Amino acid sequence: MKNMVYTCIYKSKLGEILLAADEIGLTGLWFTGQKYFASTLPDEHISRETPVLSEAKEWLDVYFSGKKPAFTPPLHAGSAFRQSVWQILLQIPYGQTTTYGEIARQLAAVKRTPGMSAQAAGGAVGHNAISIIIPCHRVVGSNGSLTGYAGGIEKKVALLKLEHTDMSHFFIPKKGTAL
Repeated sequence: MKNMVYTCIYKSKLGEILLAADEIGLTGLWFTGQKYFASTLPDEHISRETPVLSEAKEWLDVYFSGKKPAFTPPLHAGSAFRQSVWQILLQIPYGQTTTYGEIARQLAAVKRTPGMSAQAAGGAVGHNAISIIIPCHRVVGSNGSLTGYAGGIEKKVALLKLEHTDMSHFFIPKKGTAL
């Protein structure tokens, strides 16, 4: 039997965010209208705040106040492969970035394999169901391009600026994903 999923809306300075959680942890965090919006949300869910959702809202309050939250709400989403990529994302320090290639290298080391495709890692980053808390916005192209954020490039830039990330060596590509 599947766990019941509960949802609530969080109003951020970057727009409405839909939060979803089961009894175990947060299962989704999406900007309204983003790519893959609510893609993992089951048809049957109840709009009600729960302790997990309250904790996620508290985390977002701290984050959007411009501070690094000192805790992570319980998370409960994704396949084993995606979870392994997301674990790496959770290690990216606040206000810093990494590349898809670096994530692939770290994943290969964790899996003890000779190599891992940056595209495979990028797919897991791009399908992150719990954006912001699992900081996929901190992943950039190896050439400094700000690409690949399902919430949209403007939100990626805003999140990085909120974290006081040095933006001087980044650029928005003319063509690319999630623009």
